[in-house]
Amino acid sequence: MTRKMRWAGIATLVLAVALGTIWWVQQQGDDGEPRGGEVALPSTQGEFSLASMDDDELAVLFFGYTYCPDICPMTLAVIRQALQQLEPEHAERLVPVLITVDPARDTLERLEEYVGYFGEQFIGARGSEEQLDDIAERYNLFWRRHDMEGSAMEYTVDHSSSMYLVDRHGEIRQRVLYAPTPHSLISAVRHELSGG
Repeated sequence: MTRKMRWAGIATLVLAVALGTIWWVQQQGDDGEPRGGEVALPSTQGEFSLASMDDDELAVLFFGYTYCPDICPMTLAVIRQALQQLEPEHAERLVPVLITVDPARDTLERLEEYVGYFGEQFIGARGSEEQLDDIAERYNLFWRRHDMEGSAMEYTVDHSSSMYLVDRHGEIRQRVLYAPTPHSLISAVRHELSGG
């Protein structure tokens, strides 16, 4: 077997593992329909709550953390791309919110710096473990901490990777599955903000 074939085999295996991990994460927390409901948490822009949004706005809720090596930065980049590609009248009615599943490390200061890389519209929110447990139960979320012995990071967090389009009443209008491109999110936003 040539070196080129060996590297191709390794690359294929790495890709298969990555895709399998993404699929597995998306299946977690999918037992039944999420109920949604109010989300009110301290955030990088003061106290955030769904109820404080305007009637014609939708939040794009995503649950992740700033030390996430792949899914979180990719998802926030997808949201940023969607905001750039949507019609201005739709983009200005979206409120993108990252809710951390790692409140032990993600301070509001760290969240502010992190979401700032993606745009001024982005909000980072952080609650207590009790608040997070309550939201997770209502939104059918999953996350699990993995300790990493000997690593400077100490641990990583596996977590659900869907985005939720939610109105000011806490109604989940659409759940958008993780994708590396913004097409699904753009389609969902246009459907909801154009009256179906």
